[in-house]
Amino acid sequence: MSRTIRSIAAAVGLALASGAALADDQNGPYDSRDDRDGDYDFAQVVNVEPHYRQVRVSEPVRECWQETRTASDGPFSYNNIGGTLIGGALGTALGNQIGHGRGKDVARVAGALIGGAIGANVSRDRQRQLYGDPRRTFERCDVRYRDSWEERVDGYEVTYEYAGRQYVTQMPYDPGERIQVRVDVTPTTR
Repeated sequence: MSRTIRSIAAAVGLALASGAALADDQNGPYDSRDDRDGDYDFAQVVNVEPHYRQVRVSEPVRECWQETRTASDGPFSYNNIGGTLIGGALGTALGNQIGHGRGKDVARVAGALIGGAIGANVSRDRQRQLYGDPRRTFERCDVRYRDSWEERVDGYEVTYEYAGRQYVTQMPYDPGERIQVRVDVTPTTR
């Protein structure tokens, strides 16, 4: 046999021997539980009581409503500015024809104000005849949060029986019909 084949055979033999040496003769292959922690068994579950707690839940809710707005209808609004300016110009021209000296200035200002008001009213009436009521209805929406309270399970109080005695423990889940328990028997020093 060649030297390479003998080296490979020796390596395989050592690997197999080391695996056998690591195996535990009493418990079989490696067990994740340490023997010092005791043995494990199952106990019968007698009663399970859930524990509840109140939890606030905030839920976003979209709320919508109808709003009515009146379009700006003053003398200097977009719809009436032309009538106001034309009426004011005509009123100023008519006021200029009335009075003398200082009274002429007062007549021009009064004519401009009265003519502007008349022009705005004429323009507003014309807009209503052509386009109807200047009030507009539209939908407004907003997101608000509605809070509610819910009961949620916070854990379970589990009563189980083992070797004729009852025990109580707290668990984060419902264990079902049986529960795994650790059994540890130690001698007393009496």
